[in-house]
Amino acid sequence: MSSTGTPKGSLARPLVILLGLASVAVATGGARAFRDTLGPAFLALVLVVTVHPLQAWLRRHGVPGWIGVVVVMATIYAILAGLLVALVASAARLITLLPDYRPQFEQLLDQGSRWLEDLGVQPQQASAAVGRLDLSKLAGVLRKILSGLASVGSSLVFLVTLVFFLAIDGESFARRLDVVAGSRPLLAAALRDFARNTRRYLAVSSLFGLVVAALDVLSLQWLAIPLPLLWGLLSFITNYIPNIGFVVGLIPPALLGLLEGGVIRMLWVVVVYSLVNMVVQSFIQPKIVGNVVRLSATLTFLSVVFWAYVLGPLGALLAVPMTLLAKALLIDADPAAQWLRPLLGDTAAEAAGADGSARASPPA
Repeated sequence: MSSTGTPKGSLARPLVILLGLASVAVATGGARAFRDTLGPAFLALVLVVTVHPLQAWLRRHGVPGWIGVVVVMATIYAILAGLLVALVASAARLITLLPDYRPQFEQLLDQGSRWLEDLGVQPQQASAAVGRLDLSKLAGVLRKILSGLASVGSSLVFLVTLVFFLAIDGESFARRLDVVAGSRPLLAAALRDFARNTRRYLAVSSLFGLVVAALDVLSLQWLAIPLPLLWGLLSFITNYIPNIGFVVGLIPPALLGLLEGGVIRMLWVVVVYSLVNMVVQSFIQPKIVGNVVRLSATLTFLSVVFWAYVLGPLGALLAVPMTLLAKALLIDADPAAQWLRPLLGDTAAEAAGADGSARASPPA
């Protein structure tokens, strides 16, 4: 033992922390470099994990394994096609609607210019500031997004192929995991918890997404916003992005509200969307999701920021499952890291620790 309390032959704790942070930085940079491969690969894994109970159910009822693989692949391909069609349809429909609102947009620009002049801005400066806003520029941005969605051919081929192989391996993965459990029980249990919590998270998010989408559709119909069903579908998809997904789903109907009825209509859309999402997504859903997947609300929010930085929009969509996998491999499977589980929001570990402390403490 050295004079600092560190055992001989071991590194000092500050050095260990610095080396750990450096490793995280290197790993993050490497993941960003391969984001075009890692993102679709993890999406394929999440989809196969989600649909795997259907494959297991078919196997228990005597259905041949190859039929279960075909059913899983068909289900996953249908989900992917539905998501892609919904996103493309939302962007394309908004592009076709914007030119019809050019007169209303020009009128809004005139009102904005007069408002700036009333505030004391020089007419030339007001006209220059307002003139920078152009409806065609927004349509150009949407076209770029649409072309980006249409140009994911290589990633889509990779995703479809990987789903095929993962579905085949999923047929025997449970038996392989039983073999692993003989020598590494914590690792096997952590992987099972990852799969279980991922399915729970997607189930809860889907349920709340349906509730939010239904409320948004009714609100948009009440406010006379065009295509309420399409924007409700978009809000359902963006509900899988915790905390900030509703902002993405809010932009198209808020823009149409501005063009349809002016600033007042847009503010009504923003207020109604914010109220619905504040009550459901900010108060109710995080509490239930946190209890279901055993992650704190703060960690859930930070995971969205981190994975969006690493993998882009797909990382934001898959932030919670990716955090669950990292937690399973780095913490749940490591006996020396079990003390971190309560700090990350694992209520089961917290309750077990509290019970252990209660049993260990002597009676008063």
